[in-house]
Amino acid sequence: MPYRKLGRTSSARKALFRSLVTDLFLYERIQTTEAKAKELRSIAEKLITLAKRGDLHARRQVAAYVRREFLNETADQDAIQKLFSELAPRFADRNGGYTRITKIGPRRGDAAPMVLLELVR
Repeated sequence: MPYRKLGRTSSARKALFRSLVTDLFLYERIQTTEAKAKELRSIAEKLITLAKRGDLHARRQVAAYVRREFLNETADQDAIQKLFSELAPRFADRNGGYTRITKIGPRRGDAAPMVLLELVR
């Protein structure tokens, strides 16, 4: 199945997903559209699986994907630290299925289907 383009260029799409996955790891729950959440789920699950390995190479691979902001680099480091110290041990005995998508109804402005994407407990 081809991926969703979401009406964006490839660079804008990559930046969007890097930002969303960083926020997902920081806050463990984000509200977004259904199409974005379905694409983001596979990216987040691959990064969590990398973090479960826990070695230096996995940490560098995750750091290469997580959002890189020059003004707020501490948030990026916090996301990586949280992923490896809290989230990876939480999912150590779980073989995938780290995220849950819950529909919350249409958005007011354009009636886009909105969902809550969260990490399972």
